[in-house]
Amino acid sequence: MKALFDNVSRSCSRTVTNSYSTSFSLATKMLAPSIRQDIYNIYGFVRFADEIVDTFHDYDKEKLFNDFERDLYNAIEARISLNPILNAFQETVHKYGIETELYDAFMKSMRLDLHKSEYLTMEEYRQYIYGSADVVGLMCLKVFVDGDQQKYEELKKSAMSLGSAFQKVNFLRDLKADYEDLSRSYFPNVDLSQLNEMNKEQIIREIEEDFHKGLKGISNLPVEAKFGVYTAYIYYRKLLQKLKRIPSLEIRKRRIRVPNYQKAGLLAKSYISYRLNLI
Repeated sequence: MKALFDNVSRSCSRTVTNSYSTSFSLATKMLAPSIRQDIYNIYGFVRFADEIVDTFHDYDKEKLFNDFERDLYNAIEARISLNPILNAFQETVHKYGIETELYDAFMKSMRLDLHKSEYLTMEEYRQYIYGSADVVGLMCLKVFVDGDQQKYEELKKSAMSLGSAFQKVNFLRDLKADYEDLSRSYFPNVDLSQLNEMNKEQIIREIEEDFHKGLKGISNLPVEAKFGVYTAYIYYRKLLQKLKRIPSLEIRKRRIRVPNYQKAGLLAKSYISYRLNLI
């Protein structure tokens, strides 16, 4: 019975989200039940692709990625896959009319991580962020607006800015692992082995500008999505504030985190702002 298999597939995507990211999982739980599962489905897909290029070092990552990409397009064409993560994702793709261009761009950026270690120009940097983060925001936006194309076009730039901000915060937070373990340097014209306060402040100004643009869009999201997206925004803003206070030398040495007790406090503050219509 296909319905049972589809339920199992959705459960797998939910488990992946809850297992891999406490912060994203928490934010997703703040979305309306009517759209929550589809965001799990999107996260499961992007997480598996990211895991292939980032963590499966003892395996032929290029072959794994090629197989995953082939299975992705087969799943979307056939509307079924024996890979439950892809089966759940294709369901969301068809349900909301997510364009091929969006997941094409995502896979293109993920493929770059197999071989490319440096981004030397702003154009390369922007293209990578567009594919790795902006389009994920746009796929989620497709779910949030539920077919309202006018609303989608209105919020598109803000969703991309928010995706960019989240990704750049991740780059700064994960600087040590990206540079030392994966030999990757995403920020152009910045020597990460010699990251200094001037470089850090420039990166943070860029992120703050993205956050400013993204917040404008959050206030205009449908009610089903607003609180969940705002929760993610508040968490990443808090993480950026911590990164801003910590010396660049310390960022090069360890991964900066927001403790769970602080996440709980942020959730409470987010809820108060939401209920008082301050978003």
